[in-house]
Amino acid sequence: MVPNWKARLDALRTAWQTQGCDACVVGSLTNIHYLTGLQASAGLLVQGMERDWLLLDGRYTTVAHELLAAGALGPVSVEPVPGRYDDGLREVLVGLGARRPAFEGDHTTVSTLARWQGLYPADWHATSGLVEALRLRKDAYELDVLRRAGTLLTGVADRLAAWVAAGRTEREVAADIDRALLQAGFTKPAFDTIVASGPNSARPHARSGERRLASGDLVVLDFGGVLDGYCVDLTRVAAVGPVSPEAEALYDAVRRAHSAALGTVRAGVPAERVDAAARQVLEKEGLGAAFVHGTGHGLGLEVHEAPRVSRLSPPDEVLDAGMVCTVEPGAYVPGLGGARLEDDVVVTDKGAEQLTTASRDLIRV
Repeated sequence: MVPNWKARLDALRTAWQTQGCDACVVGSLTNIHYLTGLQASAGLLVQGMERDWLLLDGRYTTVAHELLAAGALGPVSVEPVPGRYDDGLREVLVGLGARRPAFEGDHTTVSTLARWQGLYPADWHATSGLVEALRLRKDAYELDVLRRAGTLLTGVADRLAAWVAAGRTEREVAADIDRALLQAGFTKPAFDTIVASGPNSARPHARSGERRLASGDLVVLDFGGVLDGYCVDLTRVAAVGPVSPEAEALYDAVRRAHSAALGTVRAGVPAERVDAAARQVLEKEGLGAAFVHGTGHGLGLEVHEAPRVSRLSPPDEVLDAGMVCTVEPGAYVPGLGGARLEDDVVVTDKGAEQLTTASRDLIRV
């Protein structure tokens, strides 16, 4: 099974044509990956009314031709760039006779645009989120990858109790998780694995360090993996030995907030309503101020992408079938500790299809 790159390219072409443009330049490497299948550290995709060019330097032209021959690259013309990408772009636009080329305003620097305008004077039109809008709803290929990735990540989470122990450092536990991710089949971790113990657990994005886990600690374990280019993300909490009644209550409140948010996920529901469901539970427990981030974020080729599930989400940011996002409320109290529970879900008309299904019980070691 391979992505329907032609459908993706055609959908983008339709999007910029509705804005009165006659060509489009895509510079975001993540968006180029989505549209063509090529992962590279440099490149430009240029769309005309009927044809697509992938501009690449000598590091990638050979592999691109090989992928094209194998049916593992979108239907593009691979255009070698022997010198500067700007010059290659100018040549293609001259050939097209483009008068109003679209470009990605969110990904193009002011200096880059100035160079393009100097080399090719035209009515350059800044767009916002054209490709990202296509990436919001996952297609059948993407959902297949993400379902497999969720199952693999669940398998890693099921082994956490074997690695969390008093006397071990946060960094040692994180290294075990990272090894397990690779052994499970992930290409790499989706981000730097977080193992935050004791006082560090009250820091939402703590870095794993040399602190040794000790009896009475809550330990936040946040990790993810990349499979076939797609990211998944999960968080669980462990207790080292007996923990205080206050720590138990903190975890219980977060778990109930997670359940409330999960039960709210459904196509047609505003994203802010999912956040509100979690936040109301924590506010009722006096932990509203301790919930310092949003309830979730989109997943895909990037570990943080749209939709944003937050109290800051605008009312018109509505969940739709095929979107994939995290549900991850948390509470962080300095002097006590912190807790966060995170799972990945597909939004459906009936509710949330859970991609990660590891036990949400407090992991007691």
